[in-house]
Amino acid sequence: MNKSHNGEAPRIIISGGGTGGHIFPAVSIANAIKELRPDAEILFVGAEGRMEMQRVPDAGYKIIGLPVAGFDRKRLWKNFAVIIKLLRSQLKARRILKEFHPQVAVGVGGYASGPTLKVAGMMGVPTLIQEQNSYAGVTNKLLAQKACKICVAYDGMEKFFPADKIIMTGNPVRQNLLANKQSREAAVTSFGFNPEKKTILILGGSLGARTINQTLIAALDTIKAHGDIQFIWQTGKIYIQQVKDAITTTTGEAVRNPRISAIPNLYVTDFIKDMASAYAAADLVISRAGAGSISEFCLLNKPVILVPSPNVAEDHQTKNALALVDKEAAIYVKDADAMKHLIPVALETVADAQKLKTLSENIAKLALPDSATIIAKEVLKLIDKL
Repeated sequence: MNKSHNGEAPRIIISGGGTGGHIFPAVSIANAIKELRPDAEILFVGAEGRMEMQRVPDAGYKIIGLPVAGFDRKRLWKNFAVIIKLLRSQLKARRILKEFHPQVAVGVGGYASGPTLKVAGMMGVPTLIQEQNSYAGVTNKLLAQKACKICVAYDGMEKFFPADKIIMTGNPVRQNLLANKQSREAAVTSFGFNPEKKTILILGGSLGARTINQTLIAALDTIKAHGDIQFIWQTGKIYIQQVKDAITTTTGEAVRNPRISAIPNLYVTDFIKDMASAYAAADLVISRAGAGSISEFCLLNKPVILVPSPNVAEDHQTKNALALVDKEAAIYVKDADAMKHLIPVALETVADAQKLKTLSENIAKLALPDSATIIAKEVLKLIDKL
């Protein structure tokens, strides 16, 4: 089923998702493949009920969901149901592959990536893995045994994967971040802020980061007192109501729009649609240490304070953060220390022009701007070999 036919449109499955950090790179790879081969037929395979089931169709691609879920590392007794879902997902993945007849399957990480690529390997379909992190997860280490190529974003990945399969590509990012670059002044103004003042962008991912949000909630009085610093705060959809309630309690003002009149240097929203403007406005970013986000900071030369999530497999976010800290390209605040140290470190850093300049210059050295195109070419090479 993996035989190539001259003149036939490439048929490619891209699997993975679960968070924006997996979806955005996957869509970028698909778009890059389409630029090189407009006739390519691309099918996404995701996890039912997860973010990709909406975001991928929004980007113009078809997606089929698997009934897959992640393992619960804290409540092991719940994993019996997870194993059943995994087996059902493998059966469904087999049906999908039989019907679609892909010439190659690409895994970008996330729940659906494992069963899809495992079945593809068993059926003789060439596979390519895109490992975003500096520390490979268990699933990708297992999938690597049958993978043809493994695209990575960090040095030293041969300790996880066969060296002859590794290609240094970097992580793809959302193309609109680069295409829609605007001046800092215009970007700051678009949020209703003063371009003369420094601006801090706080990101917790598309769903939200509990520790970062709770730290900001506890610091509302401090934020209000530092009127010379402006804050753009993306709470994530899970935490927006809690944040609004806290602002109301602190100020007596009901929050009806992103600008808070009682705290005029604060802009709050659950999700920033125009990330290009948010990045352009930011003199400093506070974020989790997801691989996709880090790649964006590198490409946009953004000084960043990383607060790695402790709730991820193999603690890979901490390893991602330390890979930058080792190169003096980011500041690291441990999740457990955030409540005490995050805001003081942020205020001190944003006021230090030389520190911001050094962080910006060092993180820029790590940027790999053509990642999506390089990966797309590797995918098409696998088809050419058939």
